Amino acid sequence: MGVVADGAAATRLSFAAGRPISTETVDTFVDGVACRVPDPDAIERICEGAARILTVPDAGTAAAMRLLHRAAHSAPEPAGAIALAGAWAERAGTAGRRVAVVQTGGNCDASILAEVLVGGEG
Repeated sequence: MGVVADGAAATRLSFAAGRPISTETVDTFVDGVACRVPDPDAIERICEGAARILTVPDAGTAAAMRLLHRAAHSAPEPAGAIALAGAWAERAGTAGRRVAVVQTGGNCDASILAEVLVGGEG
């Protein structure tokens, strides 16, 4: 499963179409997934390997960042926390099962991290 921000639809649309689909705008603070023009090779690999694409709101990613900071003493960048946001959004379907989440990136902009930690959405 792939996870993208609901304000960045290009990857989700491309996965559904099986080919790159560009969008005019993005509206997300999750800069690592804020794609308007997908790379054809990346879309091909996603289509080959992902079962589906899940979209999560920025609030979910911000909550995941706060959880990682509180529980793991980690300061992930937004794109590094979005997988946890996706797993959290689907927690009812995975209750009682082991779930692995890959956290990537630790170069979060200080102003975004500060805003997220006080309860904002970046």
